[in-house]
Amino acid sequence: MIMRTLQTLCFSGAALLSLIACEANTGAATGADWTIVDDFERTQLGPAWTIIDAQNETDPFVKNPQISEIRSESGNRFLMRKPAADGIVGNRKALIYTPLPEAIAVGDTYTLYCRVSVEYFPNNHSYGLTNIAAENIAAENYNAFEPMIRITDKTETNGDKNDGTLMVLSGYKTYAKIQNSNINAPAEPMVPGTWYEVWTVINNAPKSAGGQSYDLYVRGGAFTDQSKVYTGATFRMNREAPLTGFVAITNTGPKKSPYGNGGVGYDDIYMAKGTQLSTPE
Repeated sequence: MIMRTLQTLCFSGAALLSLIACEANTGAATGADWTIVDDFERTQLGPAWTIIDAQNETDPFVKNPQISEIRSESGNRFLMRKPAADGIVGNRKALIYTPLPEAIAVGDTYTLYCRVSVEYFPNNHSYGLTNIAAENIAAENYNAFEPMIRITDKTETNGDKNDGTLMVLSGYKTYAKIQNSNINAPAEPMVPGTWYEVWTVINNAPKSAGGQSYDLYVRGGAFTDQSKVYTGATFRMNREAPLTGFVAITNTGPKKSPYGNGGVGYDDIYMAKGTQLSTPE
């Protein structure tokens, strides 16, 4: 197991609040509702982010194979995530993590806003929120997630082939494609080079109270207007704990049958209490 950390961080209580207060691009309020997690409007990834290559099986061995870097497009900066450079396989769990500016308590509903863009397929990416401590994310990797959004065209172990349609969790290690309610059918695959706005409305109530679930809204590609694309997706682990961090993972796949190293861009990550379906400004 190989770990690369831009800055080793443990977040709890007053220490977390102090760090957030010092981070220039994290935690500042924007408008009446939205609080910024990160908009990546700088030349380098900020120190609040931790990079972890939790299962580096590259052979020949490549130290720090993950790509998580700020790129610019038409004057806008964003985060590009790739498990490794083209042609390098075996980086199985390339993670990145940052604390949320405020925890989502058990019983609360929050909306997570994020813009995402596929660089190219084939690829395998997921992002979402976690409720475990930063130092435990490497060991938990995929099980660090609660709400989780998946972008991939990989073939599953049972032989099913994904097609690049955005997916959500419909059970532990079980995924469902988002739906186009206008035609009552699965949505179309994501179009590389197109930015999608994604609103994830997260219900962190206990499962017995109807929580540990999330709804998804999307605008972009075939969705020219904001559309509700999934109702009642499920948390991965149902730990019923405060959600404290944003986490993303990407995977080259095994060396014998790699998934592909296509990247995903992330931009404008915000959060707001309650159901907020506006666009952060």
